Amino acid sequence: MLSRLVLIALLVIRPSFLTRSTEPSAVIRINLLGYRPDSPKIAVWGSLTDQSITHCQLLDEQTNRAVYQVSAGRAYGQYGPFQQTYRLNFTAFHKPGRYYLLAADGARSPVFRIGEDVYKGAADFCLRYMRQQRSGFNPYLKDSCHTHDGYTMYGPMPDSTHIDVSGGWHDASDYLQYVTTSANATYHLLAALRDFPAAFSDTHQANGLAGSNGQADVLDEARWGLDWLLKMHPTDQWLFNQLGDDRDHISMRIPKEDSVYGKGAERPVYFATGQPQGLFKYKNRATGVASTAGKVSSALALGYQLIRKNDVPYANKLRQRAQSAYRSGINKPGNCQTAPGRAPYFYEEDNYADDMELATVEQLNVTGATGTQAGSWQKAALYYALKEPVTPWMINDTARHYQWYPFVNVGHAELAKRLSGGNRKNVLGFYKLGIENVWKRAQQNAFYRGVPFIWCSNNLTTSFATQCFWYRQLSGDQQFADFEQANFDWLFGCNPWGTSFVYGLPATADTPTDPHSAFTHLKQYPIDGGLVDGPVRGSIYSKLIGITLHEPDEYALFQSSVAVYHDDYGDYSTNEPTMDGTASLIYLLAAKDKERLSTPPKRRRNVPEGPVERLRKSPSATYFKGAKIRGDTAQRRLSLVFTGDEFADGGLTIARALGKHHVRASFFLTGRFLTKPAFAPLIKQLVQEGHYIGPHSDQHLLYCDWTKRDSLLVSHQQFRDDLQANYLALARFTDPQQAIRLFLPPYEWYTDSIAAWTEAAGAHLINYTPGTLSHADYTIPKERAYRSSAAILASIYAYEQQKTAGLNGFILLMHMGTSPARTDKLYTHLDELLSRLHQKGYQFVRVDE
Repeated sequence: MLSRLVLIALLVIRPSFLTRSTEPSAVIRINLLGYRPDSPKIAVWGSLTDQSITHCQLLDEQTNRAVYQVSAGRAYGQYGPFQQTYRLNFTAFHKPGRYYLLAADGARSPVFRIGEDVYKGAADFCLRYMRQQRSGFNPYLKDSCHTHDGYTMYGPMPDSTHIDVSGGWHDASDYLQYVTTSANATYHLLAALRDFPAAFSDTHQANGLAGSNGQADVLDEARWGLDWLLKMHPTDQWLFNQLGDDRDHISMRIPKEDSVYGKGAERPVYFATGQPQGLFKYKNRATGVASTAGKVSSALALGYQLIRKNDVPYANKLRQRAQSAYRSGINKPGNCQTAPGRAPYFYEEDNYADDMELATVEQLNVTGATGTQAGSWQKAALYYALKEPVTPWMINDTARHYQWYPFVNVGHAELAKRLSGGNRKNVLGFYKLGIENVWKRAQQNAFYRGVPFIWCSNNLTTSFATQCFWYRQLSGDQQFADFEQANFDWLFGCNPWGTSFVYGLPATADTPTDPHSAFTHLKQYPIDGGLVDGPVRGSIYSKLIGITLHEPDEYALFQSSVAVYHDDYGDYSTNEPTMDGTASLIYLLAAKDKERLSTPPKRRRNVPEGPVERLRKSPSATYFKGAKIRGDTAQRRLSLVFTGDEFADGGLTIARALGKHHVRASFFLTGRFLTKPAFAPLIKQLVQEGHYIGPHSDQHLLYCDWTKRDSLLVSHQQFRDDLQANYLALARFTDPQQAIRLFLPPYEWYTDSIAAWTEAAGAHLINYTPGTLSHADYTIPKERAYRSSAAILASIYAYEQQKTAGLNGFILLMHMGTSPARTDKLYTHLDELLSRLHQKGYQFVRVDE
């Protein structure tokens, strides 16, 4: 896995830590997603020996020239596997671009990007995991599962009474479903839409299948959660807490094969009684229902606020159930824990004041109360806020599994928005007190790590970074900005292992590939966007039941008693993705993408957008399965695109015709093409003449089945490794920063998964515009699909004449060369084609323009 840490940086030096023949003596860890120009930018240098450094250089990835010297500053000493560590602060450097850090000892970071859009699309990308976790109808599998749920336990009705609770999300990468995590996830998705609507797109329908439906995908996903919460709270008096139990862990299986509970395809659904529950040896310690009821009420109430204008009947139902759930919390205060089965593990939630605080604020928001009535609601919310001013794990530095959940008190932020004066200051002071407690531990190490290494440490990290963000935004206090960024950076590579903890994000970096998931383990399905649990203390790991690593540990050098992490499906403690953690991360990614930085420099105002930025934002463009296939049809402009893999016999002819007509075109070349010595002079000529040169995959892979397009033939890792190799080959000839912006898929055949992976890699997928036969110029006479050059040209001219917009905005694709079996070469007619279209008034531009 470490061999995938670096992209273009491999061109100059292959760092020692990327090979197994020599082990690293030191490494530099960075945020693999990159940094915004005006945000804190800190990397960590760590040595496995007692060596030290005084500074390092920031180098431009294109020129390999130093652009900034970074002082090492204070030596932080030992941490985890490292004997010496330093924080490398280059916050003062703002220029967008692609860079890497290089220390005097030879330690080198992966290439990273600085840019305003480094987090663009990341929140949407993580929604892919939420869709894949859907129960009932699963859009990823395009199949249904758990449609017979479930039979009741502990309820006012006889045990084993059937009730329809199908839907919702599977909890982690197993198939348990908990109301407490689902309600928290639903709330975070809704809050992300409320606070950062511009972070999300509309490329999926309500059922999760591809296609626009007029509302943001994050709302589609949140409504999936709301629908299930309504089923779990179907009447004013009935509230269920859990679907399934740990019998789920008997085996790994695809969801529709689930039948392990002894009652056909049904699973047990546990009524929220407020009393200890457990059908077998172990019991929980429940004392009430308020912790679950409060979360349900908050999610339904926020759903009502966002949906009430567009779906009145549904919104009114949300409001009614939000109120009844709130009353349940008032009537039965206490903690509602999940029920264990045959193992001693369960969600040991021991607090509820934070849940009721948030529920109270959202009830105030729903009612729209003012004056004295609003004051009464605020007083009730303050009562709960004072019962738990600081989330207890921040003080105690440890917790049992989900003991204090959610890991951030959302109620404080929402209450502070409603308050002024001393009360507002006090509530924000609660946030500050929690941050200061974690900071006392964090300031002693170079990673600023103060979040405890307990189960789901990444969820805690995400929540804590969000608390820091809310505190900074609401108070204006910037003193913890570096600390906030350190927790965010940790999730994406600035950690001892140098890995992002989100599957497939970013696409060209080190991320989990072997998580504890039936989807990946049994079917090799990518679980894009899933946040894995994260590192645990060595002492916790050593005592867990049933963990066996199935592959050599690629991170062996970086394990320690401080913390352990394995990218191995056998480690359910550190490498299992979770639905609720991912939902919380979606909020944080949206915030990081769309937040307004405190003091944007004047130098960044009124900077004109480049062509690629215009390409991404163009409202007049046409897209198919995530790829741009046509530009603005109102403008008489088109782009000529040529792809090259095996053959280049038309290269010089094409170049001459383009030069004669002063046309700049776009060439997308495979690694196989780029590495053929005979083709090098032609490629250099095309670059010198100002044509766009981009990637077309390294080995010209077929991504998906010809007859079943949604059936992927490559894994995410294969995709990104192949694309990375293509980038490396391109970098011999052209600016890699330009080359990676646009990607034309091999065979011009792809799925929406390929489009998403491309976006996650920082590029944009394009394809030819359908309607003509230009792309058939490779066919040979013996094939049924053969098209002569005359037939191809006729199709182009006919389309131009018959269609209202003609070829406006067209991406017209041809090939640089063809098999010798085709003697009728289309490229010999390029001069004729350019002349005719010029006469028609068309302007030819590069595809990035």
